[in-house]
Amino acid sequence: MMDALDAAAKGACRILAFVAGILMVAMMVLACANMLLRAVWSPVPGAFELMGFFGAVAAAFSLGYAQISKSHIAVGLLVRHFHRPVRRALDAASSLLSCAFFGLAGIEAFKWAAFLVRTGELSETLRFVYHPFVFATALGCLVIALALFADFLRAVSGREAC
Repeated sequence: MMDALDAAAKGACRILAFVAGILMVAMMVLACANMLLRAVWSPVPGAFELMGFFGAVAAAFSLGYAQISKSHIAVGLLVRHFHRPVRRALDAASSLLSCAFFGLAGIEAFKWAAFLVRTGELSETLRFVYHPFVFATALGCLVIALALFADFLRAVSGREAC
């Protein structure tokens, strides 16, 4: 069961990281096009707005991959001096608290996106619906929560070196 959860979390994180990479390339193309067009004619309408939406989704989608690849900043200066069972308990507690935080953030973002759907709110500059970006951000938060829950289970079971 734990292996299936771990595989699902890693698969989802990798897929979202791939999409985040595509969004980063789109942001680069948009920024270059905006600079070029600004120099010769007029800038891309809504470029700043699109960069914000793409950046928010790219950040949310890359969080899970950073978690599974352990490429985030971890402060272990004090913790590394503790005995293995204490380190494992602290790792489990940290993973569970972080899972709860991102789970709640994902749920709240999902509620906000549902509210945007109900109200029909449009973006300020381009006047298009932007709730899909909020739903995507909620998905990113829920996927990192899944990855953190898998880390919690691994720490509790002792299957991961602390």
